[in-house]
Amino acid sequence: MIAVSLSTLRQEFAVDVATVTWVISVFYLTSAVLQPLMGRLADEYGARRVFAAGMAITILAGALGPFAATFGWLLAVRILLGIGTATTFPAAAAMLRAIAARSGGSAPKMIGRIQLIDTSAAAVGPVVGGVLIVFGGWQAIFWINIPLAAIALVWTHLLVPRDAPRPRTPLRTVLRDADVPGILLFVVTIVALLVFLLDLTADPNWLLVPVVLAAGALFAWRELRASTPFIDLRLLAENGALIRVYVVFILANLVFYSALFGIPQYLEDHASYRTDVIGLLLLPLAAFNALVTPWAEKLIDRRGLRAASVIGAVALAISTLSLLVLGISTAPLVILAVTAIIGIPYVLVLISITQSLYVAAPPDQEGQAAGLFQTARSLGCIGSTVVVGLSFAGGTSPVDWMLLAAITGALGVLYLLVVVLWRTRRPAAPGAAAASATP
Repeated sequence: MIAVSLSTLRQEFAVDVATVTWVISVFYLTSAVLQPLMGRLADEYGARRVFAAGMAITILAGALGPFAATFGWLLAVRILLGIGTATTFPAAAAMLRAIAARSGGSAPKMIGRIQLIDTSAAAVGPVVGGVLIVFGGWQAIFWINIPLAAIALVWTHLLVPRDAPRPRTPLRTVLRDADVPGILLFVVTIVALLVFLLDLTADPNWLLVPVVLAAGALFAWRELRASTPFIDLRLLAENGALIRVYVVFILANLVFYSALFGIPQYLEDHASYRTDVIGLLLLPLAAFNALVTPWAEKLIDRRGLRAASVIGAVALAISTLSLLVLGISTAPLVILAVTAIIGIPYVLVLISITQSLYVAAPPDQEGQAAGLFQTARSLGCIGSTVVVGLSFAGGTSPVDWMLLAAITGALGVLYLLVVVLWRTRRPAAPGAAAASATP
């Protein structure tokens, strides 16, 4: 929903394109920092409890957001919202093994569908957000989180099995083991890099470069020595397949969210479309999910993850070329066609990557691996704000759009090259499912 509100927020709080993208960046930076921790909390205290706590925080953010009087207040509420929603994917992933064992379903397929719902919501969000903004102002995109989170709480209470009994670990112990120094170094590295990149076309602060390098080096040093690191670099070093999953997920989200965050601003500023109309024009990004998902799952079952991943990568790389068409025409049918062309292959890409996570992740560390998976998604989303901010630094004219489309196309080609050229050994994991597929 925030995607179609960027132009409205720019006018409401009198900020430029690069500045308004921080409402996206702080949300995903919060998610990137907290999702691995939430995965550990879900493993330690129970996924159901952690999910419910996150929804309560989301309700609080929804209540505070509409009263934001300054841009700083708005950013603070977005951080709070990031804290609440950071619980959802790791907690869900941690519950799936028990659910699959009871129902006889496939945990990899379930996690793929959860991720698909997540992305579908991101694509349907502009439709809902556009209507809410037109009829209720930007404040409505915060109010709506209250009933949504409340519904999630009720259904979780009614349908999700209670957490299994487990030894209680004091919260102070968990926080002590949360690697706060590592988290802080990670935040400093990402924020310094973001500030530098967003100012690159105007007045770049070159002093931030040594800050990024030093903080990044200290982060790596800390993580290799911490007993419970924020990001377990040793675990990643020993599992090339897992690293590959995270890298391709970052690149795929760079492509998808550069389009999702760029198209609404371009259409509203250049083509003067109403916000609710823009939301409808973005609907094809998700409209084909229901049709493509069964086909994608059958393709994976018959041809394997490797073949499906390559097919999806080729299709996504080719589809990014369609973005260039919007620099020539912004007619409604053209926009609908372009968003459909991007959305269809992304469904296959998403399902392939998500199932690859379950193949590559150690069974006893699925919560942590799922948290890092969402951290990868967050880093891709943060990177997309840099792409949009740099491309639109001089305005939102067709020339500026062509720059964004060219960068997105280059990222699509890079994604294809990584998928095709980066081969990994099958992870050593018990069970025929893990041994029979290569991510």
